[in-house]
Amino acid sequence: MWRRETGTALRRVAALPEGEAAPFAIVAGVRVPRVPTEWAPHAHALHELVWVRGGTLTSRVEDRVFTVFEGCGLWMPAGVVHGGRATAGAEFHDAFFAPDRTPFAFGEPKAITMTPLLESLLTHLSREDLDAEARARAESVVFDVIQPSERQFALQLPGDDRIDMIAEALLDDPADGRSLEEWAQSLGISDRTVTRAFRHTTGLSFARWRQMLRVHRALTLLSEGFDVMTVSETLGYAQPSSFIAAFRRVMGTTPGAFFGAADGSHGNVRNPVSRVQNS
Repeated sequence: MWRRETGTALRRVAALPEGEAAPFAIVAGVRVPRVPTEWAPHAHALHELVWVRGGTLTSRVEDRVFTVFEGCGLWMPAGVVHGGRATAGAEFHDAFFAPDRTPFAFGEPKAITMTPLLESLLTHLSREDLDAEARARAESVVFDVIQPSERQFALQLPGDDRIDMIAEALLDDPADGRSLEEWAQSLGISDRTVTRAFRHTTGLSFARWRQMLRVHRALTLLSEGFDVMTVSETLGYAQPSSFIAAFRRVMGTTPGAFFGAADGSHGNVRNPVSRVQNS
């Protein structure tokens, strides 16, 4: 994914055993990484739901990159290999769901709307002093209220040998400003081939795909406390106004309004996400 920050802690996560959640359907917890933390690719025998407060989580799952911020979570089906990276100081929550006790099935990773009710229920389930009846009641409500987000904020990677080098280079350095024509020349292929390959594999033009990638990265940088000017320069924009306009096109609001909603009213931060365009 993104270029690894200095001081990042690397973690290896062992797959959970089948019986880890027994005798409960849902086991939830929270931790706060003090430094940027990266988890090596891994899988669980249980379904997993992750969400954050006060930061972001980026997860790469095969040919997609998901960015999780306040107001949304990420559902990871059992057995799906994924890696992730959380920003320093983010309140990292996760909940594991026993597949044989979960009355619904999301067959692929999905962004989940983290309503205040859902977060409260899962926080409640992280307690160790709940009796069986209280836990069963809370679990049943979780199953009733959990819903995928209207928009799935994921960046589709090409998965095409002809242009994968472009995608990986931009993931490493989103500020790389080479034009489509310059990329085509460096790869020894035509502009039209690059254009068609991006459209065919991601559903986006090259310019739109790069814009989406930069906004994914911007969410992480902004959540870490960097100001708009610094983020703009880091991502290769000539001026902050260009970055703000690009952010608005993708997220439906300005960076200041987006993170102001996150700070002032947790429920409101979800609204811009519902307007994310995928093409």
